[in-house]
Amino acid sequence: MAIEIEQPSVGLSKVAVSETHGEDSPYFAGWKAYDENPYHESNNPSGVIQMGLAENQVSFDLLEEYLEKHSEANLGNKISNFRENALFQDYHGLVSFRKAMASFMEQIRGGRAKFNPDRVVITAGATAANELLTFILADPGDALLVPTPYYPGFDRDLRWRTGVKIVPVHCDSSNNFQITPQALEAAYKSAQSMNIKVRGLLITNPSNPLGATIQRSILEQILDFATRKNIHLVSDEIYSGSVFSSSEFVSIAEILQSRNYKDSERVHIVYSLSKDLGLPGFRVGTIYSYNDKVVTTARRMSSFTLISSQTQQLLASMLSDEEFTENYIRTNRERLRKRYDMIIDGLRKAGIECLKGNAGLFCWMNLSPFLEEATRECELSLWNSIVQQVKLNISPGSSCHCSEPGWFRVCFANMSEQTLQVALKRIHDFMEQRRMN
Repeated sequence: MAIEIEQPSVGLSKVAVSETHGEDSPYFAGWKAYDENPYHESNNPSGVIQMGLAENQVSFDLLEEYLEKHSEANLGNKISNFRENALFQDYHGLVSFRKAMASFMEQIRGGRAKFNPDRVVITAGATAANELLTFILADPGDALLVPTPYYPGFDRDLRWRTGVKIVPVHCDSSNNFQITPQALEAAYKSAQSMNIKVRGLLITNPSNPLGATIQRSILEQILDFATRKNIHLVSDEIYSGSVFSSSEFVSIAEILQSRNYKDSERVHIVYSLSKDLGLPGFRVGTIYSYNDKVVTTARRMSSFTLISSQTQQLLASMLSDEEFTENYIRTNRERLRKRYDMIIDGLRKAGIECLKGNAGLFCWMNLSPFLEEATRECELSLWNSIVQQVKLNISPGSSCHCSEPGWFRVCFANMSEQTLQVALKRIHDFMEQRRMN
């Protein structure tokens, strides 16, 4: 029997009681519905299927095979290796790991950009990297511009503990939600009208809910905008290794390299292995900055977001194995492409169209034709039916701050092909039922 404790009236900090964590978002409510009734093929076939989690599980077998063949990579086969891992390491991260990470970042970008290991700052995942950068670039009350639709967790990661605001850059379906100079200017002027100081612009390429990469010409316009406004540019490139074709993805690092690194001191890249290697539980992220002061400060603050030495050693060995990484990148992309084609085809057969994507672990599904009215309330009503009746956890566009009702983010790489087929059948049956009614 649980012990009940009387709750005293003693107060807590402003951070503790703040609502900027965003737990009231439908994004997190969908997760709760899944946690309370998770789908299982045999044990709970009527449960909720998790399609709101951007995990990459399509290539676990390749990782498991590598670890079985290279068991010494875990701790090393000598007592001295264990002792080295058990003691405090340099907060900068193991040199071998930073070198391996820099090399891997070059590899997944097709060798079109170079990265210096001395500019790599190790963090416990991209969440920590984004928050750490926010602490460094902005003061409480200042703002970052973030194009919509954006990952719902940014409301927590960028705002909750830092006190920094988010000013949305509203993009729309008229041009497939691409970022435009006009939208950037409008957001900047909006912040000025509220007397909010803009310190930076955060773009996600292609880790936005759209599953689409940012074109080179648009990236150049974004960098020009940041330069004109004298603000920082953070490029969140978490899913870069998951693009279906390496030639389609353009890193901001390539733009800087082509400009001989002019204005590079304002540019910072966030990267992690959560999506590209499907290792979110390992909590491995990086900040790569061209600004010496940012690198120095980030390393000072990284003591709050350290990665275990054991994890660093294991991944340094794995990422340094070019035969493994080349095979993994190629095979992972092929499998993601197959999975993407499967969900797009399945949704189309159900009468649902999606924004054309070329990257990521999800698609941007358009259910606006099925809304009674083009309102957020109708979108959430439809979303609630899908979660409660169809038993699928998908993310409504409003949780991603999409300005147009009826768009939904649907993840497809965090389950087996069999489970995806079950999910698609449920969607098909639901749409057929709505048409009959």
